[in-house]
Amino acid sequence: MNLVDETYKLIANFPKEERYNLSSQLARCAVSIPSNIAEGTSKSTDKHFNKYLEDSLGSAYEWETQFIIAYRQGFVPKESYETLENKVQQLQKMISGFQGGLNS
Repeated sequence: MNLVDETYKLIANFPKEERYNLSSQLARCAVSIPSNIAEGTSKSTDKHFNKYLEDSLGSAYEWETQFIIAYRQGFVPKESYETLENKVQQLQKMISGFQGGLNS
């Protein structure tokens, strides 16, 4: 959820012409990460829950790609880039680790 909050703060400073492009994509990816985890918790089996964790992980990698693009386009300051890049990579590791626990 912190990544969602930080994403919304960050994209508020993007150029207006990116509102329906990169800004929208980053927001949708960020929201998708915790949303898929939340939805997965309602599933009755670990196999079904794992599918939602996969979707969440995919959104995290998609978010990271969009974020790198935003940085390369000069929309993200270096300090913010380094901080959030680290956070999303940690999140990816946590989701992967959780999947490993379900699968064992």
